[in-house]
Amino acid sequence: MSSTTRRTRRRDTPPPRTGGGESEVLRGFLDYLRTSVAAKVEGASEPQVRTAAVASGTNLLGLLSHLTFVERSMFLGEHVPDWKATFRAAPTDSVAEVVTRYRDAVARANEVLDGCTDLGAPLPRPGSDRPGPGVRWALAHMIEETGRHAGHADILRELIDGSTGR
Repeated sequence: MSSTTRRTRRRDTPPPRTGGGESEVLRGFLDYLRTSVAAKVEGASEPQVRTAAVASGTNLLGLLSHLTFVERSMFLGEHVPDWKATFRAAPTDSVAEVVTRYRDAVARANEVLDGCTDLGAPLPRPGSDRPGPGVRWALAHMIEETGRHAGHADILRELIDGSTGR
């Protein structure tokens, strides 16, 4: 089989090739996972996008809703009073609205990260007397959090319509 044929058949987007610096690698992988998880939700049909295919009640739209809150909490310092509730999108939310909110949260988070030049320094928390977590820790945690839920989304989307790949 030629390499051209293999590339045509491949359904996955390969991991990013990033710059050699630690910040570029961490942010490159986080953005890769963010794009992957949003793509899993985008184009999924109603009501399947809200349908729990596992006993825990997890569904695609709820996963992306949760990740939106995690981005806002971690990078923007927003308080989340009920983490369990973040796994449920409002009944009136469309897929497009949830995806847009997630992408907006990611864009705002990236604006904060653009201003962070020291990975060991705490994330800024304007208006708070409590320091944020270190930038390096926050990036590593968000890679873990987003990657874990991207894996859940892979399985849920495949159960919905057979769609696979990143």
